[in-house]
Amino acid sequence: MPRAAASTTTARSKKAAASPVAAAPKASRGKKAAVEPAGKITKTKGKRTKKDPRAPKRALSAYMFFSQAKRAEVREKNPNASFGSIGKMLGDMWKGMSEADKIPYVKLAEKDKVRYDAAKEAYAGDASD
Repeated sequence: MPRAAASTTTARSKKAAASPVAAAPKASRGKKAAVEPAGKITKTKGKRTKKDPRAPKRALSAYMFFSQAKRAEVREKNPNASFGSIGKMLGDMWKGMSEADKIPYVKLAEKDKVRYDAAKEAYAGDASD
């Protein structure tokens, strides 16, 4: 049986011809043109300074104390839930709580803020010496 004549254009070249990205020069692929309004100052991206490992950890919010306390309970009730869906459940639980129910977590957050402020003062005092 005779073979059919091969097409002069391949599937790859057909895709490339239909794609506007393929038609663009290599230098502009994947980059958006920077269009800023007149007078707007743009930041230049630079390297981030490394955080001091001795610096005190930030104070946790009342919600974070709540989520730490309830995460295991929510995971136990929903073993197949993803990390994101568990976070959403915790958020919904937090929103549904009354102010009276939130008080223990708010007190923990206030205590942690005092701890953080003291640690920050001590760290600033050490850094200036």
